[in-house]
Amino acid sequence: MSWLKADYWYRCSKHEVSYPRGASCPQCPHKGNNMENNTKQVIVIRKELKMRKGKIAAQVAHAAMKVFFDNIEYCDHGVMKINNITPEMEEWVNGIFTKICVSVNSEEELLAIHDLAKSLDIPCSLIQDVGLTEFDGVPTYTAVAIGPAKNEDVDKVTKGLPLL
Repeated sequence: MSWLKADYWYRCSKHEVSYPRGASCPQCPHKGNNMENNTKQVIVIRKELKMRKGKIAAQVAHAAMKVFFDNIEYCDHGVMKINNITPEMEEWVNGIFTKICVSVNSEEELLAIHDLAKSLDIPCSLIQDVGLTEFDGVPTYTAVAIGPAKNEDVDKVTKGLPLL
């Protein structure tokens, strides 16, 4: 299957309806973009690892996208469906993609943040780098994405963390 030729479909978990990328669930009242900025995604990076800027950029990108990639289902004829999209994720995708990068100073802090987000049922992803270009070949947890979700829900997990 060719990545570039794939069609993208989202599935509203509330209404069990599939719809194409760029559209909104026809049954959801929150159609349109999120110019009011009610949703966001926060990426948490381990600062003490002292990663190069390019490595940080790659880890942020991995974390941001993995939230969605974890829900991809491959169908016939190169069609990709993304399941379990929350209304907040849909709003974020169709809106202005608010993304904030913050930092922690240890693996323990990073894992605790991931565990808290999961316990609150907030979409999240944990990134473990395989260590090919940094970390001397040792798999290392580097980043967590929290959301996209409602601002107040993301803040329950990340409020108070310093900007990267």
